Amino acid sequence: MDLNIVFKFLIDLKFNNNRAWFKQNNDRYINAKSEFENFIELLIPQLKEVDSEIDVLPAKNCIFRIYKDVRFSKNKEPYKTNFGASISKGGKKSINAGYYIHFEPDNSFIGGGIYKPEPKILKAIRTTIFENTEQYKNIINKSTFKKYFPDIYGEKLKTAPRGFPKDFKDIDLLNNKHYAIIHNIDNSFWFKDDLINNILDVFKEQKEFNHFLNKIVEKHH
Repeated sequence: MDLNIVFKFLIDLKFNNNRAWFKQNNDRYINAKSEFENFIELLIPQLKEVDSEIDVLPAKNCIFRIYKDVRFSKNKEPYKTNFGASISKGGKKSINAGYYIHFEPDNSFIGGGIYKPEPKILKAIRTTIFENTEQYKNIINKSTFKKYFPDIYGEKLKTAPRGFPKDFKDIDLLNNKHYAIIHNIDNSFWFKDDLINNILDVFKEQKEFNHFLNKIVEKHH
């Protein structure tokens, strides 16, 4: 496994994000993709030892395509400048909370949870937090969790979501549009000898958060 191949390819792609360059460098892309797959292949069985709910096997069931859908985007660059993988129960297209790897020079992070939950699930998450506030707060306020995940990621509503009392003292916990978390990492993170153990240390602290969400998904999906 040589993640330097991945790193160098993604840097060059960032400055040459066009189909002509990509075609000329297709062999480099195939090599980089293969190295990233090898990395995820090594990670999956060790993550399963941390979280037995994970049921995916081949890495290809977790890795996202590098090709962008630019039909509705102002940015017409055809390729993502990262490799991403979501390891969760049911694979990358699952609605379950999972563990996410985002490999992008100068913009890497690991984390997971549920990004853009469908409306029914989002309402169920908010309702469960409203009814079990202390349980949820005990998860997200734990010092070892806060060390990696100081905040819930993404946009928030400016007012209470519909159907919930505006005077609820922990209304900020219900205002999230996503129930996802990220831990930013620097470039050197990928090249340390104990890379996988370092990732697992973070994911161990995330496990209880994921399980809280997945019980909701299982009940309401």
